[in-house]
Amino acid sequence: MRAGWLECDTRFIPAHYHPASLIDLALARGVNEHRLLQGTGLFHEDILTGNQLISPRQFLRLIANAQQQMQADDTSFLLGQQWLPGHYGAASHALSHAASLQEALERLVRLQPLLSPLLRLRLRVDERHLWLDWGDSFGAGNQAIFLVEAGMAAVTGMSQWLSGQRLPWAFYLRHEQPRYTEQYWVHLGEQLRFDSPLNQMCLPRDLLYQPWAGASATAGQVAEREGLSAVAGLPAPHSLLDNLHDYLREHIRQPLRLEGVAEAFNMSPATLKRKLHKHGSGFQEQLDQARSSMAMELYQSRGYSSEEVADYLNFTDRANFRRSLRRWTGLLPSELRDWLAGSG
Repeated sequence: MRAGWLECDTRFIPAHYHPASLIDLALARGVNEHRLLQGTGLFHEDILTGNQLISPRQFLRLIANAQQQMQADDTSFLLGQQWLPGHYGAASHALSHAASLQEALERLVRLQPLLSPLLRLRLRVDERHLWLDWGDSFGAGNQAIFLVEAGMAAVTGMSQWLSGQRLPWAFYLRHEQPRYTEQYWVHLGEQLRFDSPLNQMCLPRDLLYQPWAGASATAGQVAEREGLSAVAGLPAPHSLLDNLHDYLREHIRQPLRLEGVAEAFNMSPATLKRKLHKHGSGFQEQLDQARSSMAMELYQSRGYSSEEVADYLNFTDRANFRRSLRRWTGLLPSELRDWLAGSG
């Protein structure tokens, strides 16, 4: 396991990128600048230099302040619409010159630390659909729903702008239906399912490959290489939670215990526990998320039955699997089958 990852206190996010969009939106709506920046360690004049880097923890505090001061249901959606392709140098230029949705989403995933610094993106394509799964890279806590709303609005807006049409995305949200559902209808669409096992976006597979007009293949490829160089210049390419998620998924068929995983990450179990606690999480929670992610892939894209999923995940006790699946997804196998019948 290669050492090195981003943590919630690693300063790698340019303050004049995503955070500045939120600051500008808040100030335009009359929010007091001092209250907006309180506790973030940020000063507006420092942001204007274009050299200020902030940590995920600072960014999340800024979001919390904005939520408290603005008290507006559309903030996350309006913010997300500004985020992609964005104004983030070569990475945004690479998105702007994507020749298809497939190319845009693949670049978005590869350049994720620059284009979506707080959320993990995972693209999955099966025989019928493309799935974009969203994960928490730094322990967003109370700001998690806000970030998912903004992220989904960003991808929806980007794909509409670059394709020239509103694509029929379906949205699956882990949280319960909020009182402001009309904001989802306006900014995302009406294909919504709340209380879902994962945060996901879904489209028919064929839409991946439709060519988009106005793209420059050469400009896009050069910009992507520049963006990847910028990612390589970060303190690390991925967060601790993202690295852990990938490791757990990769080894999901093996017995996974804190001690063995900590050893793979070249740290003691106590250190791994401490680092996860710093991110508002724990080992069992991360393991459950990896198992949930893998189980949903097996159900959605490979057509596995519950018995086959249990076997794949090495559950010999079916009652234990049913209890575990409910803990991961909130649904029993029979309920999940009904849920899957209405999705995709």
